Amino acid sequence: MSVGAKPGRAANGPNPRASARTLADTPRGAARLGAVQALYQIELSGGSPELILQEFLEHRLDEAIDGLSLGRADRALLGDLVEGVAAESASLDDMLAAVLAEDWPVERLETLLRVILRAGAYELGYRPEIPARATITEYVNLAQAFFDGKEPGMANGVLDHLAHSLRPEEFEDQDRKPDGPGGG
Repeated sequence: MSVGAKPGRAANGPNPRASARTLADTPRGAARLGAVQALYQIELSGGSPELILQEFLEHRLDEAIDGLSLGRADRALLGDLVEGVAAESASLDDMLAAVLAEDWPVERLETLLRVILRAGAYELGYRPEIPARATITEYVNLAQAFFDGKEPGMANGVLDHLAHSLRPEEFEDQDRKPDGPGGG
């Protein structure tokens, strides 16, 4: 969080704290972090997803920003996340709106949180080869890297609810209650 940023709010841009360094330790983690940064830039600037993705792939991945390098990023995942979220943003917003409380429309979400949730929703809906629990954990960790307040908990709740809705089979064992005292 930048100096002067309010608790519970993102800094002036996606500038992750030191905890985000561990997110970039794996190729997929670096791809997710890069995708969130690219999607944030697209959202704020209204720029072309293709051009911003190209800029990230050609220039930004090899730069160290605040000591954080995304050079090991899984470029295919990064590209798919940026292009997919940009192309499917309306349907992703509908998916998120179905999970959010009625008094919290998607448009009310802080831009960075909205981008994180869209990327997580895209992965849950369009990347079934990536386990839902891994997706939830990764995007909650991203939210924790950018936010100090309740946003990571909100991200967890929204993505968990969405994952149970989109991929119930991955949660069948967890959702079954064992017979125990007073049960069964």
